Amino acid sequence: MPLRFHPCRLIPLLLVALLGVLQRSSAGESQWVEVRSPHFSVVTDAGERRGREIAIRFEQMRAVFAALMTKANVNLPVPLQIIAFRNTKELRQFVPLWNGKPIRLGGLFIGGEDRSFILLDMSLENPWSVVFHEYGHQLLNGNIRGRTPPWFDEGFAEYFSTIELEGKHARIGAKPPPGDWETLQQQNLMKVSDLFRVRQDMQIYNEGDKRSLFYAESWLVVHYLYDTGQVKQAFDYFNFVLGGGMTVEDAIQKAFGTAPAAFDKTLEQYKAGRQVRYVMIDTPPGIETTGYTVTPVNPADTQAILADVHLHSAFYQEKAMQEFEDILKTQPENAAALRGLGYGYLRKRDLRQAGEYFQKAAKFNSKDPRVHYYSAVLMNQEQGLGSGPERIGEMKKELQAAIALDPTFADAYSLLAFACQVSGETEQALAAAEKAVELNPRNETYQFNLAAMYLAQRKIDGGIRILQMLQSSPDPVFAERARESLAQAERMKEALEFESSAHQQASLTDNRPENGPVERPVKEIEQEATTSVTTGKATPVKFLTGRLANLDCSASPAAIMTVVSGTKTVKMKVADVSHVVVIGADAFSCEWTNRKIAVNYREVGDGQNNVISVEIQ
Repeated sequence: MPLRFHPCRLIPLLLVALLGVLQRSSAGESQWVEVRSPHFSVVTDAGERRGREIAIRFEQMRAVFAALMTKANVNLPVPLQIIAFRNTKELRQFVPLWNGKPIRLGGLFIGGEDRSFILLDMSLENPWSVVFHEYGHQLLNGNIRGRTPPWFDEGFAEYFSTIELEGKHARIGAKPPPGDWETLQQQNLMKVSDLFRVRQDMQIYNEGDKRSLFYAESWLVVHYLYDTGQVKQAFDYFNFVLGGGMTVEDAIQKAFGTAPAAFDKTLEQYKAGRQVRYVMIDTPPGIETTGYTVTPVNPADTQAILADVHLHSAFYQEKAMQEFEDILKTQPENAAALRGLGYGYLRKRDLRQAGEYFQKAAKFNSKDPRVHYYSAVLMNQEQGLGSGPERIGEMKKELQAAIALDPTFADAYSLLAFACQVSGETEQALAAAEKAVELNPRNETYQFNLAAMYLAQRKIDGGIRILQMLQSSPDPVFAERARESLAQAERMKEALEFESSAHQQASLTDNRPENGPVERPVKEIEQEATTSVTTGKATPVKFLTGRLANLDCSASPAAIMTVVSGTKTVKMKVADVSHVVVIGADAFSCEWTNRKIAVNYREVGDGQNNVISVEIQ
């Protein structure tokens, strides 16, 4: 369960603000409160008034995004917890370390697969723009299904971060993000076609002055597109390049109706004119007053929330475990601390301790969706999906409980889809997989698994559409997997069409083809194309632990595993090493030798065992 960390852009700390912090910090500890709005939770020690202000701002930002993207419903890909500190000293306990010391930040975004956090320093005059950039990314990730290129993602996040809220109105684009306009004045613009080609693995996206120019010009282009009402044309461009295979130059011409050189000239004139307009949007009535509650947070629960932040940061995970232990010394029934320790041990793959803490957490708070979800993850990791219908049933029950408590829990839907597929509930599996993608549309693992389910149920066109998008993934490994699966899916479609044609011909002539219908080739191709998810219709999933005695990858992409378990020696086939589910390692490796492993597999006849997942122990 990898964690993602996103440092926000730095803000210089003003001396006056720092002196104010020192004066207030000596006044003693403040009461922490939780302010809940219709869509957000804000925990703060800066007072109820500031907590409400923060919740209102995020509600307004959410409404502005809905207006910009013309969306009725706005999703976040994972739950978000906002924490607002009354001073800089408190925030510094959570910021990233450089040479062992905390770096200076006015705000911070920490992203995880199960939870994300926004941290704010309320002693600063304007802490908003620093986190609204990352919040803009989260909104894009939760609401735009198609992959958009880095220039649009970063340009939109920069544009979004400039929102100014005044009463019931929001102004967007009135002021440039800090440093962007200065960068544009000091450096020449790159060609638009070059900007549009930038990938996340390129130097210009990651290093120094070039990165600054990339951000600034991306902001300028997105601002220009909104000013001139051409955002729809931008999405047409994405479809032409990512879905239609056009060159950047041809796609610019077709989408925007202008040659790339002319676009360059127009953008230069737009920059030189300094007549950057802004958009005024009215926020919905009642957004400042309806659906807000304020609740005091006791010290132990506050400590658990802050320890959870540490647990999700790459810099403080061991500290988090100790903080949870300290809470339980004085409050053994603190469900949040029990859940946190369970999650920490789950990440360490200490499944026994993780299970004990999750059981205790569920006992003291059965309405925590994360506890139910983690319990299901634990069951999956303990014995995979090979422990029989009863264990699968328990796993589904925990996931359904998590979803009932939090209907937006995308990860719970994704794991439920896998469990339903294994137990043969293919329609339920497909519905859960589709819901996971709906809630977190840019999660490529969700999309890939949904494509595999479409192919397993012979809904070939749906699978092909998803794989066509995934082949342009910024992750080169994932893109290659998608291209390979797409080729297999297209062969599968051809075989099915040929089979259908053969049956039709046989029906017309009242005779079957000489060699019979092409049933076997279709099944072979179908098996290749759906290796990432089981079909749930064949023989039951079996589970085996043992030692990997030999691994033969000579028939790439397939591999033959020889597993010794007790007195038995079992040969198993991996249809495609790039697609098999791997637990305990980043990817399948043909270099593995003499490793302790656990395998989920199916017996498919003629002594052949097909591998579903491999766990390296």
